Amino acid sequence: MAPSSLAILCILLAIFSFYGSNAQLSANFYATTCPNVSSIVQNVIQQALQSDARIGASLIRLHFHDCFVNGCDASLLLDNNATANIVSEKDAAPNANSARGFDVVDNIKSAVESSCPGVVSCADILALAAEASVSLAGGPSWNVSLGRRDSRTANQGGANTSIPSPVEGLSNITAKFSAVGLNVTDLVALSGAHTFGRAQCRVFSARLNNFNGTGNPDPTLNTTYLANLRQICPQNGNATTLANLDPTTSDSFDNNYFANLQNNQGLLQSDQELFSTAGAATVSIVNTFSSSQNTFFQSFVQSMINMGNISPLTGTNGEIRSDCKRVN
Repeated sequence: MAPSSLAILCILLAIFSFYGSNAQLSANFYATTCPNVSSIVQNVIQQALQSDARIGASLIRLHFHDCFVNGCDASLLLDNNATANIVSEKDAAPNANSARGFDVVDNIKSAVESSCPGVVSCADILALAAEASVSLAGGPSWNVSLGRRDSRTANQGGANTSIPSPVEGLSNITAKFSAVGLNVTDLVALSGAHTFGRAQCRVFSARLNNFNGTGNPDPTLNTTYLANLRQICPQNGNATTLANLDPTTSDSFDNNYFANLQNNQGLLQSDQELFSTAGAATVSIVNTFSSSQNTFFQSFVQSMINMGNISPLTGTNGEIRSDCKRVN
């Protein structure tokens, strides 16, 4: 082989090894082995929505919390298992008594297994469930890149430190996104998933009465909205009572979330800081998404694809779990 050809081959191999994991994901990954997987996932979620209006938001959150810890590998779904030396991410602070929808994931897995046994990973089910949840709520649909495999380990410590918190400042959250290769546009677009779903009072109650130990409410809270939230979450009330993340269209996937931020009606501190942090790069992005739902939808789809590409296990790495809660 001529030296120039060898050099080109080395460069190509280097490029492939760098992008290899993402290059192996493909929207057509199950085209011959499980061609109906998307519709199977959508049907199970449609059924779940009949009795649980917030399940779509819960499912997209599972994908998000999974991808931020060791990549999109379904490690979040593993139960504690002393024999397999697994300490579950479900018990990490961001997930305990909060992450939900695991039963629906199990129902999806059962339905997929009965149609295509041993083929579709739990990590891909989370990615497909996130897309179906958005689409069924009136949001955009997209071709999900597939071919992830499932981890044989969990990382509870990583879940405690890597998942962005609703009571963190914007600079910390930006750093956590950057650590997994996501930029400020991804941060604002993916935060837009708070256009549907609920949050427990305990997650934002400090904003209502004693923000950052001041003895006063968060000054960025709209006063009418503050009064409404105090009725839902009275001091010394039930910390697990739910409030809508979007007070205007609580179960629809739209761009109202961004108009809410402009009106100082972001429920979580991490939401409102996107707009209320003076000089932040996020402010103009909020304004853009508020003025154009189409622009938000396009950015959201790209950011979901970007997030779904975080460190997937592919090829012969990991496994295809037969039960999402435990390793094979």
